[in-house]
Amino acid sequence: MPAIKPKKLLKILKRKGFYIDHQVGSHIVLLSKIDLTKRVTLPMHNKDLKPGTLASVLKGRPRKKRYL
Repeated sequence: MPAIKPKKLLKILKRKGFYIDHQVGSHIVLLSKIDLTKRVTLPMHNKDLKPGTLASVLKGRPRKKRYL
């Protein structure tokens, strides 16, 4: 996977239908407008995301039922 900065990935995710729900420290939690079960946590550090972190962010994860 190519190296990508968190700010650029945040712009891409926003264009794909995600919005910022809240932020905890240096991590931004995004929710999908399209699929209400998708939740992504994006670390906002000033360096490129590691390939494993990027893959995890792109995969997303379903939200727990208590948040629906």
